[in-house]
Amino acid sequence: MSEGGKVETSSVREAHRFDEAVLADYLKNQIDEFDGDIEVRQFAAGQSNPTYQIISGTSKYVLRKKPPGNLLPSAHAVDREFRIISALQDSGVPVPRALHLCRDASIIGTDFFLMEMVEGRVFHDPGLPGMTPPERTAYFDDFARVLATLHKVDYEAAGLTDFGRASGYLERQVARWSKQYEASKTEDIPSMDRVMAWLPQNLPADESVSIVHGDYRPGNTITHSAEPKIVALLDWELSTIGHPLADLGYCCASYHGDVLSVGEFSSLDHKAMGIPSEQEFVDRYCHYSGRDSIENFHYFVIFSLFRSTAIIQGVYKRGLDGNASSEDALNYGELARGRADAAWKLVEEYF
Repeated sequence: MSEGGKVETSSVREAHRFDEAVLADYLKNQIDEFDGDIEVRQFAAGQSNPTYQIISGTSKYVLRKKPPGNLLPSAHAVDREFRIISALQDSGVPVPRALHLCRDASIIGTDFFLMEMVEGRVFHDPGLPGMTPPERTAYFDDFARVLATLHKVDYEAAGLTDFGRASGYLERQVARWSKQYEASKTEDIPSMDRVMAWLPQNLPADESVSIVHGDYRPGNTITHSAEPKIVALLDWELSTIGHPLADLGYCCASYHGDVLSVGEFSSLDHKAMGIPSEQEFVDRYCHYSGRDSIENFHYFVIFSLFRSTAIIQGVYKRGLDGNASSEDALNYGELARGRADAAWKLVEEYF
């Protein structure tokens, strides 16, 4: 991605190639408007599930597939992505039009799904380079609106009752990521030990349930090509039924620490850049979601920082073991400690 959010594609990487003629023949029989001749490009983003641009005549599509190789049974669930995008088509949540799910691995080697391509800009840097301060203000207002709209969707009416367990989300998540962290631990991080002990003892009274995106950030949205408005929300791989404020806490964790390769956010001059403060962002979310306020909001930020510490520690451990997918993995050890320290600092400040 270049400054201004331009979406970039390249020729298909060697490890992610497939027989394009077989795919073209298959799609010609599945998609009414498909003319059969295709050009395939690969998006730079989409490392977890390889993502491609499919051009047929004057039409453009996006294909998401599982990566090659042996995978955990529940990992890279493109069928779940397809299901939730389909369920949200007329919900008010901006999503691409879902077109087709293929579970026949003989076509391109793995399951995949096809959706329309929504034109626009993608800002992986949450500082939104190239936007003016008023545009950033408008974008983050829309960012809060879209999140609140998602959380207001009646997931049962949308046919997603069995998309996740409706109760005990935070308790299960704390237990799961504590176990994951312990399994990948390489050194003592006292602040993480304190946070892991604190979280299950201070579960919030708010037991709201909604669709949870799981990775809600600017880099997973498509912004209108000329306006600071979100036209599509992408990357639903981690979506489930859970606590809506986990998504909000995930958004606000960026105010308390940056993640490598994503871009700075916490250290920016938010006021000068037109970016809302953390409280201003929470207030906009409350406005759009119909909440008067959120009691003990920072619990959800602490939870998000804890979860990201466990994830980052896992990446670091794989780096030490020589199994990481990124060369940056060995830089993550200090980052894990920083996220845990930020989480415990919030405990001390707000509780």
